[in-house]
Amino acid sequence: MKPTKVTNQIRALRFANGEMTQAELAKRIGVTRQTIIAIEQGRYSPSLEMAFQIARVFQASLDEVFQYPGDEE
Repeated sequence: MKPTKVTNQIRALRFANGEMTQAELAKRIGVTRQTIIAIEQGRYSPSLEMAFQIARVFQASLDEVFQYPGDEE
């Protein structure tokens, strides 16, 4: 499985939100801490539904949380 090109601000958002732990975020969206770690490290792309759930936890828009590189041609 190749790494995803999607990058994210989850780690920064956790720290900006009272230093929320990976475990706390995982519990709030109903996944394991390992899933959050993999998403943060760019090893796993969340489903669209999970992406919305993560954004909602931080009261942020999807593109404030996740970024996808455009074609710089």
